[in-house]
Amino acid sequence: MNRLMVFLAGVGAASRDKVQALGFATRMLISLLGYFGVWWKRGRLVLQQIHFLGNHSLVLMVVAGLFIGAVLAMQAFYSLSRLGSESMVGLLVALALVRELSPVIVAILFAGRAGTSMTAEIGLMKAGEQLAAMEMMGVDPASRVYAPRFWAAGFVVPLLSAIFSLVGVYGGYLVAVGWLGVEESSFWTVMHDGVSFYEDIFKGLIKSVVFGLAVSFLAVYEGAMAHPTPEGVAKATTRTVVKSALVVLGLDFVLTALMFAQG
Repeated sequence: MNRLMVFLAGVGAASRDKVQALGFATRMLISLLGYFGVWWKRGRLVLQQIHFLGNHSLVLMVVAGLFIGAVLAMQAFYSLSRLGSESMVGLLVALALVRELSPVIVAILFAGRAGTSMTAEIGLMKAGEQLAAMEMMGVDPASRVYAPRFWAAGFVVPLLSAIFSLVGVYGGYLVAVGWLGVEESSFWTVMHDGVSFYEDIFKGLIKSVVFGLAVSFLAVYEGAMAHPTPEGVAKATTRTVVKSALVVLGLDFVLTALMFAQG
């Protein structure tokens, strides 16, 4: 009987903690969405974060996009050559990138590169009692620390995704035309005729915006919830990467079903 009571008490305590964490996350998300005015009220801080998050992630996205585009072109050529449709390589590469791979891969790479730095930075500020000092001085950490990072990432991820797609298409062009012998005119013509701005490019960018805000929110949330110890900050950065990857993949399924089911 005592063991049963201890077990039930443990389950109840764990459930209470989860509900409290969910409530805090919901309040924080609503608060961050309400701070959209940070773009002009604290524009300098937002621009600093855009530079920090975007500039430090650019090389990673360019290199990854180049190689992924090259691999896509190679795989597409070997598959389409069985059907005599090598001219469709450019279209397949472009659609795969703008619709699916660019938003997902950029968001996951961004979580590993920039999301962890946001979590660690906020976690260290919490451990050093800088956030508490701001509250003592009447400064809201949400508007000064959280919101600029949240909205900056929501702007940076779509921009990086667009660059990733452009570089990926160029990588596919180098492999398909320069190596595998696909005609250059057919590569670009079929791609131009088959890719729609609204149905493909615009919807892919919408995905990137959603993924960017989701990753930045998780990074900020984990930093705010981190235990103020080196071990706690390290665990928070790990949770940021794991949760971001799972959330991005889940959101990708939902958004793909909503956007492209009728497309």
